[in-house]
Amino acid sequence: MIDGSGSIGELMAVWTAGPMLSIAMTLAAFLAAQWIFGKIRRPLWMPPVLIAAVLLTAVVAASGIGFEKYQQGARWLTVLLGPATVALGVPLYQQMHHIRALWKPILVTLPIAATLAAGYALVIAWSMGASPMVMASLAPKSVTAPIAMGIAEQLGGSVPLTLGALLITGVLASLFVEWGTRWLRVKDERIIGFALGLNGHAVGTARAFEISPTAGAFSSLGMGLTGIFTALLLPLLLSFAR
Repeated sequence: MIDGSGSIGELMAVWTAGPMLSIAMTLAAFLAAQWIFGKIRRPLWMPPVLIAAVLLTAVVAASGIGFEKYQQGARWLTVLLGPATVALGVPLYQQMHHIRALWKPILVTLPIAATLAAGYALVIAWSMGASPMVMASLAPKSVTAPIAMGIAEQLGGSVPLTLGALLITGVLASLFVEWGTRWLRVKDERIIGFALGLNGHAVGTARAFEISPTAGAFSSLGMGLTGIFTALLLPLLLSFAR
């Protein structure tokens, strides 16, 4: 006779001991978020990644699994962030003729915008008496997650705090870029996409691809160049802030 309770207990032990539970919870939260996002008519201020984060936080807290155990299992998904970011090179290649046509404006605007994105976060945090750890965590808030996590760790910041700042920045950047381009009557999808990627990293890039492939390609370009420039710039800025 099969002991049903024992089999279920062994199955749960396997799920909680390995990465399967964390991966299943993450995918379920994302699918539920996509469904909710469609039902509420796809508002800019509530993207699927934010909905999924809220749902996942509630489930982790209510289940008693604990953030540390969830994070340990979810590392398998974190590894995929790098290849996913590199894969954005495909739309870049497809839009290379547009990029070549605008290389001068890109070369001028990128250093200014990326410096401001990191600089004002450091100035605000420093003026409010934030510790060096908090400043190091908030500084890469406009950089895509794989690069931002590496920057935060190298500078002595907190990765969870950096990821929280990334989520907030991505949502607000997508919202304000949308408002700003309407107010300024900017209709060029290349400019809109570049602004979304430069300020809103992956969240902004997801929004850009909803606009058009051209906007998505320029958003990918802005996101990648901002990550490289910020990785070189932040150690210098933090040395002055400290």
